[in-house]
Amino acid sequence: MKTTERQHTTTSGVPVDPLYGPEQLAGFDPSRELGPPGEFPYTRGIHRDMYRGRLWTMRQFSGFATPEETNRRYHYLLEQGQTGLSVAFDLPTLMGYDPDHPMSPGEVGKCGVSIASLEDMEILFRGIPLGEVTVSMTINSPASVLWAMYLAVAEQQGADWTRLSGTLQNDILKEYIAQKEFIFPPRPSMRLVTDTIEFGAKRTPRFNPVSISGYHIREAGSTAVQELAFTLRDGIEYVDWALERGLEVDEFAPRLSFFFNAHNDFFEEIAKYRAARKIWASVMRERYGARSERSWKLRFHAQTAGCSLTWQQPYNNVVRTAVQALAAVLGGAQSLHTNSLDEAYALPSEHAVTIALRTQQVLAYESGVANTPDPLGGSYFLEKLTLDTEAAANDYIRRIDGMGGMIAAIETGFPQTEIAAASYRYQREIEDGERTIVGVNRFQSGDEPIELLQIDETTGRRQEEKVAALRARRNNAEAQRTLDALKGAAEGAENTMPYILDAVRAYATLGEICEALRAVFGSYQETTRL
Repeated sequence: MKTTERQHTTTSGVPVDPLYGPEQLAGFDPSRELGPPGEFPYTRGIHRDMYRGRLWTMRQFSGFATPEETNRRYHYLLEQGQTGLSVAFDLPTLMGYDPDHPMSPGEVGKCGVSIASLEDMEILFRGIPLGEVTVSMTINSPASVLWAMYLAVAEQQGADWTRLSGTLQNDILKEYIAQKEFIFPPRPSMRLVTDTIEFGAKRTPRFNPVSISGYHIREAGSTAVQELAFTLRDGIEYVDWALERGLEVDEFAPRLSFFFNAHNDFFEEIAKYRAARKIWASVMRERYGARSERSWKLRFHAQTAGCSLTWQQPYNNVVRTAVQALAAVLGGAQSLHTNSLDEAYALPSEHAVTIALRTQQVLAYESGVANTPDPLGGSYFLEKLTLDTEAAANDYIRRIDGMGGMIAAIETGFPQTEIAAASYRYQREIEDGERTIVGVNRFQSGDEPIELLQIDETTGRRQEEKVAALRARRNNAEAQRTLDALKGAAEGAENTMPYILDAVRAYATLGEICEALRAVFGSYQETTRL
């Protein structure tokens, strides 16, 4: 292994001094930069007593194969002490296709659960009281359709929409930046997101209609600063669109939530979360004039870094996940998903996901980290890293402002190019031996066989048969009427959510609803930039 100064940097390449003391914090005013937990600028956390009052939500991301099989996994996780649900959808669902679409074969149920209709959503949440269990859904381009299905199931259960609690990811901007699971062009997509924000503010006041997501930006290879800056600038873009719609900032801002990655560099990650709260509080109070403290407070979910997991020596992933989860907790996360040791191979097995959940429970109940808010606050190193992270992220935000906003920046390829360059540098460091990945480029050993979850190859056929049977018994004339009405609304300026709900209740399928919107909005093909 090479011995270079590069060893003394964070994962993102930020230089780390040999020692930190008061001289690194010259001019630092704790009352202004920190304040107590629960007070502006919320560097030390958004609640006065943080986890002493309430632990973070343990929300394991889960979904595979059919709704029936995923429903069984949800019941198992709740029995094991999980405190919230998080739905992973398969690729056809993410792209707005039914299981019988020509693009779907080979992908149905493979990376998440297959959901094609309200019937599937009814099965997914069978025996789970949606009025009592918070639900997060990782869905973006067709998010409004899946949310409508969730609301319709809650309606069937007799749950009061005003009491429903959970989160819809619904962050289309990060799809263009990083994950690339988009259907429609950016501006029609932003209209759909704004429709959900407006509908949620009026009808589901406890449900978060958007989870502004840095997670996938980091998974694509960004630095911690890029993850933070691009995520917060996406949030600014959503605020701008909602204000242009005519909403008051304090009407919707308290229900905007965030989703960050928890990567390997322990202190860099904690600094990132603390800087995120500071920046967002200032943006909401000073840029937008929000008056409600609830609008100033950045609430976030964290997930340990999938891109850090290795197929070599997979049990090392248990250790990585524990370190990353501890960083998220010490950084003040409101909810947390811990990855499973086998995710470099497959979707998590029941055994692996139980270990991942137990990791959170050990942190919560045995480690003592929940006893006091922000226990690392005041560390010379951490406070300097927080200040530097904040300054670097604000510089990116100003640059994007100068480009005319995030959509304009995406259309010129700015964030995509920045992430690609960072990803290339990181990979070169690994290949050149400048950065150690245990079990990969140092300390290699033989294979460690593990038991993997196998998705039954009949899943696709079963889901195809189910959707065909649904079309045969539903009122097809009513389904078509609702689809035609949705097209009319999309062609105009009305909020599309009521029309999507009508189509869902008529058992129009996900693919049919997305096709109706494609007929109006068109589809999007990214122009590659090198």
